[in-house]
Amino acid sequence: MRLVRFHAHGGPEVLRIEEAEVPTPGPGQLLVRAEAIGVNFADTKIRAGAAGIFVRPLPFGPTGDVVGSVAAVGPDVTGFTVGDRVAALVAENAYADYALVDAAWAALVPSGLDAASATALPMLAPVAIGVLHAGRVTAGDTVLIQSAAGGVGHLAVQITKLLGAKAIGVVGSPAKADFVRSLGADDVITADAEWPTVDVVLDAVGGSSLTRGLDALAPLGRAVMYGAASGEIPAVPARSLFGLRSLTGFGITTLREARPDEARADIARATRLIADGKLRVAQHAAFPLSDVAMAHQVLDDRANLGRVLLIP
Repeated sequence: MRLVRFHAHGGPEVLRIEEAEVPTPGPGQLLVRAEAIGVNFADTKIRAGAAGIFVRPLPFGPTGDVVGSVAAVGPDVTGFTVGDRVAALVAENAYADYALVDAAWAALVPSGLDAASATALPMLAPVAIGVLHAGRVTAGDTVLIQSAAGGVGHLAVQITKLLGAKAIGVVGSPAKADFVRSLGADDVITADAEWPTVDVVLDAVGGSSLTRGLDALAPLGRAVMYGAASGEIPAVPARSLFGLRSLTGFGITTLREARPDEARADIARATRLIADGKLRVAQHAAFPLSDVAMAHQVLDDRANLGRVLLIP
């Protein structure tokens, strides 16, 4: 089978397509023949060799949200049979014709769901739900959503509106502004504009954006940090919290470990919202697996409006 890895850090050109044996599922695993793979921004930072949370040992095969059919079922796995269409977040070697997935976190894909929507079931949509829950968003709140045109961001905009809150998207270009407005955002601003006072900030950027977000919070406001696209994790000045503000973090892997029932409930909730048409997963582009470098270049350029897919 084909497998994409990189042996050195750098630009998209370091991604190599290699030949590998089709793996055999072990206990608790499924072997999935990939139909589509959702490409995530964090893997561009890992590939580039960004420090901090993005460090991985080399060689490394990027992560991804894999959708496909079950080709084999490992020992001790129940609830899945060969031929089932599933979606799962794969922690390594996701860009491949076949991938091993953790059966405990694989989601059955509802009949008729398109590939882009299915790739949001295991991670993107549950993260959007999770960060809004961590921010204790309720009807009437005003929520500032950074990276609002991205994979998680464009879903968070929509879920914010479903919760009865006001959504303000932060974007980097006019094209992205139009896209985010089409999702129902009440307002869209650029990162260099003056930020309004809000009740909740969702931050996936880190660096100075996090400190700006804290300063934009109203009394009793809540900031949720769930990524560091800038590559910078700043020291948080305590003075920012004196105005009855709070900061919390969110990580889906930690949620799965600490509160597995809650994490599974979020996947089920995401599945219902998408299957019922209440949550739209936008597909920006789909590339053949052989054009993996082009897919990463789109994310490097911050050009995507929603999901970027690889098609084996």
